[in-house]
Amino acid sequence: MNVRRLPLPTAVVAAAAALGLGALSACSSGGAAASSTDKFDVVASFYPMAFLAEQIGGEHVHVTSLTQPGQEPHDLELSTQQIVQLQESDAALHLKGLQPAVDEAIAQSEVGTKIDAATLTSLEDHEDEHGHEDGHEDEHGHEHEHEDGKDPHVWLDPVKYAEVAEGVGKAFEKADPDHAADYRKNTEALVGKLNDLDAAFETGLKNRKTDVFITTHAAFGYLAERYGLIEEAISGLSPESEPSGARVKELTRTAEADGVTTVFYETLVSDRTAKTLADDAGLKTDVLDPIEGITDGSRGDDYFQVMESNLESLQTALGAK
Repeated sequence: MNVRRLPLPTAVVAAAAALGLGALSACSSGGAAASSTDKFDVVASFYPMAFLAEQIGGEHVHVTSLTQPGQEPHDLELSTQQIVQLQESDAALHLKGLQPAVDEAIAQSEVGTKIDAATLTSLEDHEDEHGHEDGHEDEHGHEHEHEDGKDPHVWLDPVKYAEVAEGVGKAFEKADPDHAADYRKNTEALVGKLNDLDAAFETGLKNRKTDVFITTHAAFGYLAERYGLIEEAISGLSPESEPSGARVKELTRTAEADGVTTVFYETLVSDRTAKTLADDAGLKTDVLDPIEGITDGSRGDDYFQVMESNLESLQTALGAK
């Protein structure tokens, strides 16, 4: 495969030199720099995008994630090394609106293939009946939602994630036609597994006792909508901050009225918020993972394993098993 390497912008080269970073082919969290491989080099913004690239690309791609395991993706700031690496890649895969610094870097780069997952499926507003937006604001004042107010967490809905996968597969086929047949085959296999996961959620949540679940991170709007659930989030707060007294009382009443048993929190953050509410309402706590990254603390080694763990947690909390 003959891959055309584009020249580096003068500003990037100068910045790298000024910071004393040495060779422009420096490594990032994903291993060797893009220019050091003879494969189709893909830079992905964070784990859900990197997972798609790896599953679809198979042996023909070299994938680097700009977000390291355990790193909070929303507020990612790119190093000069990463910007150079992005410039030298064959393709960039991101979800526009989730990581502003990544969006800006990709827009300014000369990468031949730019894939925005947000354009490959439909994004929606998710606002609950109390007027709480699914995008929450963290301790730095950043809204975790798409720039136009849309919820970006499409990967937590297997059906929407499959739609994104199909679009990524087509983009790979066009950008690297020598391996188009393999990309098409891998995409079909991945979509098939996502369809099976969708069926597992549909069946596994069918005989539940309640539709309502409470979570500290309002990331599960698409999943809730897909399976007829109602997400009640402690909105406007980071997962680690204390809920307001009014919101605790409101959610306590909701829990009593709808038979809620559990308050969910994330694997990688403190369970303090969840425990505050759970203690006041007499509820249990458990993990519901938004799968923004895989670490040693994740309940599974990849997207599918963590989603299966999420299903088990929901089944228990909703009385479906």
